[in-house]
Amino acid sequence: MWNKNQIIKFLEKNLDKQRFEHSLRVMDTAEKLAIHYGINVEKAKIAGLIHDCAKNMNDEEMKNIIIDNNYNYNDIYIKTAALMHGLVGGIIAKNIMGIEDQEILNSVIYHTTGRENMSMLEKIIYISDYIEPMRKFEGIENIRNMVYRDLDEALLLTFDRTINYIISKGQPLHLDTIKGRNFLIMKKCR
Repeated sequence: MWNKNQIIKFLEKNLDKQRFEHSLRVMDTAEKLAIHYGINVEKAKIAGLIHDCAKNMNDEEMKNIIIDNNYNYNDIYIKTAALMHGLVGGIIAKNIMGIEDQEILNSVIYHTTGRENMSMLEKIIYISDYIEPMRKFEGIENIRNMVYRDLDEALLLTFDRTINYIISKGQPLHLDTIKGRNFLIMKKCR
């Protein structure tokens, strides 16, 4: 497995400056949340750092990587290419960076869609990407505060906001996002 310096060199080469700096902020946010929730800090830092490692690839490159690695390239990816970078990032993390920890890989793969029954690390990477310090939108401070009180409630709020945004743009919803939201709602009802 690559060490942090090798990963940083790869990201500096393959991401634009803004995306690279975003990745560093997500890593820092994930570290704080991992400490707060008592999970493995190093795994959170690595997952936060690499979550967008495929973000600056073009759609055709990502599509080819998905197909070459025998993953299903479905209509949602065709209509919403921005979702591909999570899956492709997981493939790059495994095949190029040598990361074999499935929880880290899943955190990268599902950081754009979420999914049902997410691990704590998956939740932390998803939400860290959403709330990192340079994100600016109405209600962000509420989510930033909530995440330290009730991670699931903050996650549910981000799912709701994301779903509303996607609907407002007339884009298709990824089934994993719907299942992730429904899972959290059902968990609250138990």
